[in-house]
Amino acid sequence: MCLAGSSRWRSATPFPKTPPAACEVLRRSISELCHADHLNDPVILARWLTNKTPEIVGSWIIKPGNSVLVAVEDGSILAVGSLTNAGQITLNYVSPDARFRGVSRALLTALEARALERGADRCRLLSTETARRFYRSAGYGEDGPPQGQFGTTSSYPMSKCLTGKRGMGANRSA
Repeated sequence: MCLAGSSRWRSATPFPKTPPAACEVLRRSISELCHADHLNDPVILARWLTNKTPEIVGSWIIKPGNSVLVAVEDGSILAVGSLTNAGQITLNYVSPDARFRGVSRALLTALEARALERGADRCRLLSTETARRFYRSAGYGEDGPPQGQFGTTSSYPMSKCLTGKRGMGANRSA
């Protein structure tokens, strides 16, 4: 699946280069692109980044029931996405260098396809304020009030039915 230009997505591998490179994408994406969420508050940012280490990212890659996908272009990781077999999207972060190039949307499509392969008929996620409009445009609907994450109140439960023609939040009628 082509993402943008010569980039492709693939399943992440645990060692040796993927975890540090994926970790760097996660940390830069959060620090540089999610200002609406962390408001440049060092305490919130530190809480959010605390589990974004190469060792922890490596553990996510090998965790049973979890799929970590990366978008790669010319050998560099541009985006990182993660999904449980139950259809819970736990990561979808893009490098600031690849923003607005269609990489996140293509990776989201790959995560949804992986969810279907694993037997899930719905994807669920907790969106940041920064990504909320992006997920709405991809067919995700809101599934409840905002939740606090890392000291913020701007985390939005969202979901999308994967078996229908259009995405719907869990609270909407089919």
